[in-house]
Order: sequence, then structure tokens, then C-alpha cells
Amino acid sequence: MATSASNRGTLSRHPGRFQVTTVVSDEADTARLTRYHREQARSIITHNQSPDLHFDSSINRYRGCEHGCIYCFARPNHAYVDLSPGQDFEAEIFCKDNAAEVLRDTLRKPGYRCRPLVIGTATDPYQPVERERLITREILQVLAECRHPFSLITKSALVLRDLDLIAPMAVEGRASVAVSVTTLDNRLKNQLEPRASGGRERLKTVRELARAGVPVTVLVAPLIPFINDQELEDIVEQVAAAGARSAGYVALRLPHEVGPLWEEWLQRHYPERAERVMSALKEMHGGASYDSRWHHRQRGQGPMAELLARRFQVACQRHGLAPRESFTLDSSAFRPPGLAGQMHLWEA
Repeated sequence: MATSASNRGTLSRHPGRFQVTTVVSDEADTARLTRYHREQARSIITHNQSPDLHFDSSINRYRGCEHGCIYCFARPNHAYVDLSPGQDFEAEIFCKDNAAEVLRDTLRKPGYRCRPLVIGTATDPYQPVERERLITREILQVLAECRHPFSLITKSALVLRDLDLIAPMAVEGRASVAVSVTTLDNRLKNQLEPRASGGRERLKTVRELARAGVPVTVLVAPLIPFINDQELEDIVEQVAAAGARSAGYVALRLPHEVGPLWEEWLQRHYPERAERVMSALKEMHGGASYDSRWHHRQRGQGPMAELLARRFQVACQRHGLAPRESFTLDSSAFRPPGLAGQMHLWEA
């Protein structure tokens, strides 16, 4: 299956760091189609022990993301399948169509321990192909049936399609949503995140989720000096007015292949600012374009990092937004799949 191509985040097809083959094609990059590949998942829940993350278990049912965000820290993952973290990441999308089935099998295991799952930590669970594939919706159906707590991270208004599943879980303290708002300037949005929902659509998404009783966190991410940091206070004010309860931010991260892709994008769109932007980023990361150390990678350090942190803190306090990690989801009502219907009578 393929869809037409336009508005790519990058036209570059730089090889990944492990790539052993080189793709040669007569097809113009500007006309390249998006292709979707069926991927059979053997497992679906990923665990991490990172001390600077607020979760330890996550689900990602897509590999690659058609939103095409140039800054996406997940781009380097395409190198593991011998594809470019550049345009291949947004044009070759792998879909784990059996994700819900694998999730059911996982939750049935006698030793399974219920703890909140975060959906969408690497690629967006509501990227365009989800309209037809419905993989995220099927996962939510399993979690709702099992009363399993979850959080969603997205920048797409498509999340509103699944309010019938999310809202009842949220009212019971078992669901929350984090909406990423990078910019409210659609011109900049189209450059940074070409196929994602516009800024105003995201404000509407926050408003509709909040109106339905869903706790909403807004992520101002990534925060980029001299590109979108001037919008920080305005974004915080507007998402608070829309009904967000908490907020967080992440400074621009440039791991592995993302670094050269970003610099290429910067030279194309903002050549007059490129040196200033990279100088600020290097100041925040000890002279390098990226510092992968825990507790440093998401915020940086030094005067610029401290200024951004202070501005964000003041803005959140002014508009009554709590810190990002302020929600505690209830895991106490979890029941493994298979206890619904007549089987539910035996629970008494």
C-alpha cells in the first residue's frame, strides 16, 4: 500500500550508521510515495530503566512516522532495518498489525504485573495511516476491557476519534493524554512537522479532551533556541486556557543521524540563523551538538538551558499548570483478558 508524497520533512536519504547497502532509484525524492509494510510483532511492550524518564513500560505499534518531524529522536531507529533515518523514516512505515493480539497474550501471562503503559514514546500512535489501520484503537480496546491504565503521547487531532474509549478510562483515573505543541505558527509547523496537525488543531484537541474529563499534559517539545523559544510563554498561556492541567518541555535532541539531518534542514530554511542556533545548542551540551547523558539530554546545562528552564517554570506558575509528572494512574482494577462477559460472573 502506498500514498502520494508531498511536504517531506527532509529530502535527504543519508545512509544509517549500520547501513551496508545503498538504494539507487530513478524516482525523484519529491515524488516519492509512502509505503506501508506489515510487521509481525513478537512482543509489544518495551521496558526501560532510564532514570530521567517518568515511565518504564511503553508500546509503539509503528516503526517510522509519516508526520516527518525533522527533529524526531526516533529517526535513528530506522538504521536497525538498513534504511535511512532521513526520508526512509517518513516514507517506509512498518505497521504491527497483530499488536492487539500480542498485547492480549502478554496481559494473560500469570506473571504479568500491571503498571501504566505509555503509548507513543517513539512514533506517533495517530500518524496518518492509523485512520485506516486502526492499530492504536485496537490496543485501546484491549486496555479498556482489562481496565489497564495508559497514557497517550500524540500531536494529532485524530486522538479525538477514540474519545469513546479514552474518556471513560480517564474518569476512572486510568487514562491521560499528552499533546505535543511545538509551535502555533503554521509556517514553522509546516517546515518542522510537515504532515502533523496544525497548532490551532492541537489547541482544539486539548480543549475537547479536557471537556471530556481527560487529564491533559502539553509537551512544548522540542524547544529550540532562536527557532521556537520565543513562543514559549504564548504556548503555555494558550494551552492552559484550553484546559491543560500540566506541562513539560524537552530541549532539542540531536542523537546519531538526527544531527546532520537537522543541520541540513537549518541551512535550507534558516541559513541566516544557523550558526547562532548551533552555537546555542552546543553551549547547552558542553561544546557538542548533543550530550546523551541521563538528566542532561532533555534539558541541557549552562546559561541558555537555565534561562529556558526558568522561563518555562515562571510561565507554568503564572497560568496554573502543574509539572508534567503530576498524574498518578490507578492500576488496582486490572483484570486479565478473558474475564469479560459470562466469565465476569465468577469474579464475585
